[in-house]
Amino acid sequence: MIEKLESAPKTRTNTTMAELQRIRTNLITGFLGTGKTTTINALIRQRPDAERWAVFVNEFGMVSVDHVLYEGQDPEIEIAELGGGCMCCSTAFLMPPLLARLIRTAKPHRLLIEPTGVGHPAAMIDQLRGEHFGHLLELGPTLCVIDPKDFANPRLQSSPMFFDQIQMADIIVINWTDTRDPALVRGCREWVEQFDPPKLFVQETSQGQIPLHWLDLEGSRVRLPRFQKAHDQERQASDVLHQSGHSASTVLIDAPPILGHPRRFENSDGLQHACGWIFHPDERFDRDALFDFLTRVGPILRLKGVFRCEDDWWAINRVKDETHLRPSTYRRDSRLEVILDEETRDWSEFESELLSSRQVPE
Repeated sequence: MIEKLESAPKTRTNTTMAELQRIRTNLITGFLGTGKTTTINALIRQRPDAERWAVFVNEFGMVSVDHVLYEGQDPEIEIAELGGGCMCCSTAFLMPPLLARLIRTAKPHRLLIEPTGVGHPAAMIDQLRGEHFGHLLELGPTLCVIDPKDFANPRLQSSPMFFDQIQMADIIVINWTDTRDPALVRGCREWVEQFDPPKLFVQETSQGQIPLHWLDLEGSRVRLPRFQKAHDQERQASDVLHQSGHSASTVLIDAPPILGHPRRFENSDGLQHACGWIFHPDERFDRDALFDFLTRVGPILRLKGVFRCEDDWWAINRVKDETHLRPSTYRRDSRLEVILDEETRDWSEFESELLSSRQVPE
């Protein structure tokens, strides 16, 4: 439930003609598993009928799945993805042409950008205000979605990206409050309220439920990062990668998957470890066996995929220990992306478990 807001900052009303021609844009940041996609879906459900929206998703994994998780096939919403690393460093050189193409094809009234969970917001804001996009985009408040459970994690507490995602945000959305200890939520809020300059709002909610008008609030302050160079090593590595003519962010399938032999793509930056699979379109899975495995296997930070099962196509979206299943309209192929925060998984063994849940033709 969203609390009644007192003394709310004003929504933009007196807009110049130049501003009207620019696209209203918001960053939705937050660590992996905090509920960024859920929050964006909650905002999509509030989209005015007369508006076209675009969503630009930056994902750490190399197999594209996020477009399946956004609700419906609304012709007024266009989704584009950049995978394989953070657009603030390792895939920074790919971000401008992909985002420009999305803007050109979608011609949106509003653009929502979901960075990867370990992305540094300062570098992304610099890109959006720089020479490529500064004249096209009207950057509104940046939102950061937090899971109070992450606040209690010493490893994340000491993470420069975790700190600066909060530092750079105008609005903090403390999510998952329906399933977290109230004392933990209270401690998280008290910690966030110590940041300077203060936030426009620090809001407690669940299922990412926030009001649409927050995206147009005025009163954003200049917020300087404390760890501006947090991703320097990754950025230097991406420069070398770019100069060599190779890109870890693009899945190039030199040969299509065949039945019983999916294509596997692994990715790691030392903080997160991802593995994705693309299966042959005719591969079918036993739904109960497959989802039983994917729901109980651990440890998992994030798991998302779509599978052709015996009765229909199904999407799975797992954040830590919470899993959601729903029918999917996606029909191209079965695919899965798994992300861990520790290198504790034998991917060959994981793949064998996946294949054991197939329906083998007689």
